[in-house]
Amino acid sequence: MSIQNLIETKVKEGFLSLYETEIPSVEFQATRKDFEGDITVVVFPLLRYKKGNPVQIGEDLGKYLVENIKEITNYNVVKGFLNLVIDDAFYTNFFNQIATDTTYGFVSPSADNSSRMVEYSSPNTNKPLHLGHVRNVLLGYSVAEILKASGKKVYKTQIINDRGIHICKSMLAWEKFGNGETPESTGLKGDKLVGNYYVKFDQEYKKEIADLVASGISEDDAKKQAPLFVEAQEMLRKWEAGDKKVVALWETMNGWVYKGFDVTYKNIGVDFDKLYYESNTYLLGKDVIEDGLKSGVFYKKEDGSVWCDLTEDGLDEKLVLRSDGTAVYMTQDIGTAIQRAKDFTDLGGMVYTVGNEQDYHFKVLFLILKKLGYSWAEQLYHLSYGMVDLPSGKMKSREGTVVDADDLMNEMTNTAREISEELGKLEGYSDQEKEELYRIIGLGALKYFILKVDPKKRILFDPQASVDFQGNTGPFIQYTYARIQSILRKADFDYSNPVSIELHAKEKELIKQLELYPEVIQQAAKNYSPAVIANYTYDLVKEFNSFYQNVHILGEENQDKKIFRVQLSKKVADTIKSAFSLLGIQVPERM
Repeated sequence: MSIQNLIETKVKEGFLSLYETEIPSVEFQATRKDFEGDITVVVFPLLRYKKGNPVQIGEDLGKYLVENIKEITNYNVVKGFLNLVIDDAFYTNFFNQIATDTTYGFVSPSADNSSRMVEYSSPNTNKPLHLGHVRNVLLGYSVAEILKASGKKVYKTQIINDRGIHICKSMLAWEKFGNGETPESTGLKGDKLVGNYYVKFDQEYKKEIADLVASGISEDDAKKQAPLFVEAQEMLRKWEAGDKKVVALWETMNGWVYKGFDVTYKNIGVDFDKLYYESNTYLLGKDVIEDGLKSGVFYKKEDGSVWCDLTEDGLDEKLVLRSDGTAVYMTQDIGTAIQRAKDFTDLGGMVYTVGNEQDYHFKVLFLILKKLGYSWAEQLYHLSYGMVDLPSGKMKSREGTVVDADDLMNEMTNTAREISEELGKLEGYSDQEKEELYRIIGLGALKYFILKVDPKKRILFDPQASVDFQGNTGPFIQYTYARIQSILRKADFDYSNPVSIELHAKEKELIKQLELYPEVIQQAAKNYSPAVIANYTYDLVKEFNSFYQNVHILGEENQDKKIFRVQLSKKVADTIKSAFSLLGIQVPERM
C-alpha cells in the first residue's frame, strides 16, 4: 500500500472516529516548497461533511494521523491544508523495495477481470494514412498499452473501411487513367498510388461539373449528373451485386493499400490483434433490428423505415433501417459491436478512438446498445479527440493537400538530424547508428508532442518545436535517459545491493515522484489519457535534473551514498523507459 493510500484509509477512519461521519474520498496535493511536509491533505472538501473551522479540523486529523501512522513524524496546518511530514526511513525502505522491480507500476490481469477492446486507425482504403490518422493511432495504441499496464486484458483492433463510393472513385479513376500501372511499375507504396487516383477522380469530376454548369445545368444537378459520378455509383452497385470483374479490381487495389498501410504501421510502431473489414460487417445488425422491433426498442414508420426514439433521453429519433430494408452506418455499428462480443467472450467493454466530429453518433450507439440489454454496453467509451492542424491550414485528402503520415515521419527524422548535427554531440557514432538515433528522436518528438496534450484538445503541430532538446518535449526526456545511461556506464563498482542512508532533500523528492508511478498509470487508464503519463514523465525528469545539479553522484565520497544515488538514477531511467513504452516511444542509450 502506498503512503497516500494508507493516509487516505486513516483519514477516513479518523473522521469517523472524531466526528461520527463517513467521507467517500480524500483530496491530496504535494506540499508547497515553502512549508514543511511531504504530502498535504486538503481539508476544505471535508467541510461539506463536517461544518467547522478548517484549521481545527486539520489539527484534529493531524493528531490522529501522528498517533495512528508510525511513518508520520509531524504535521502542520496552514489555513485549510494539513501538511504531513513522512519519516525518511519510509522512503528509504520503499525505494529498496522497488529498486530492482522490473515491472514496477504495472498490474497483471486477474483471471476474473474482463477484457477491453480498443479500436483505432480504421482508415479508408482510398488513400494513405495522414496526420489525422497519426493522432488516432498514437492515442489508440497508447491507451491500449496503458489499460494493459493497469491490469486489463486488451485486444487491439481496427475496422477497415474497404467499401463504398469513395473506394469506387479510386478504382474508376485507375481504370480510366491508370494505363495498368502498379506499385511495382511505379515504385510507389500501394496506398499512395491508390490515393493519387482518388485525387485524379476529384480533378476530373470537377471539370465535368464545370462543363455541365457552363451548359446551363444547376451546380447541384451537375454534381449528380456528371458521368464520372454516375459511373462510380454504377460500379458500387456492381460490387454489391458481386460482379466478378469489379470485385477482382477491388481486391487487387485494396491489396496494394493493405501492404502500404502495413509499412506505415510498422514504421510508426503500432500493431493490431484483430482486423475487421467493412465489406464483411456492413450487413451485420439487420437481425438485431428485427429483435429490437419485437422487444419495443425500435418502431416502424408507415414507409417501412425503422427508428429508435431517444427523445426521452435528450437525443432525437434515429434511423436504423431504411424503408427499402438497407442498413445505415448505425445498423452496421450495432451489429459489429455485438459481433465483437461474440468473437471475444470475455469482452467487458470497448474503446472507440474516433475524432470528436462523431461525438453524437457514439452517444446514440452506446444508448441503443444499452436499451438492447447488453451488459458490456455500460463499459463503452468514445475516445474523442480534437483535430491536428498545421500552420499551413486544414487538410483535404480529395484535393491532395493532406500531410502524408510517411512523409511526416521522414520530416521528423530529418529535423532531428539537422538539430543533432548542429549540437555536434555524436562523435564516434557510425552512420547507421546516427540514422537510427535520428529516427528514435524524430518519432519520439512526434509522439510526445501529440500525446502530452489532453485528447479532447485540438493541436497545432509544429515539427520544429517538437524536436527542441529543452522543455516539455520527447527529446528532452530522451536526453535525460541517455545521460543516466552514461552515469551507469561509468559506475565501475557494484551497486546492486540495498543500502541505508540519511536522505538528501533532493533524493527524497525524487523517491516521492517515483512512488506516484503506479497511481499515475491507474489514473491514465481511468481517464483514457496518455497525457497523464507524458506529463508525469516530464515532472520526473525535471525532478531528476534538479537532483543531478544539486548532489554529487559518481563524485560522492561516501560509498553508501554513491551506491544509493546510482541506484536511484537507474530507477529513474527504468521508470522513464517504462512510461515511454506506454506512449510507444523508444529511448536511446546514447545521445
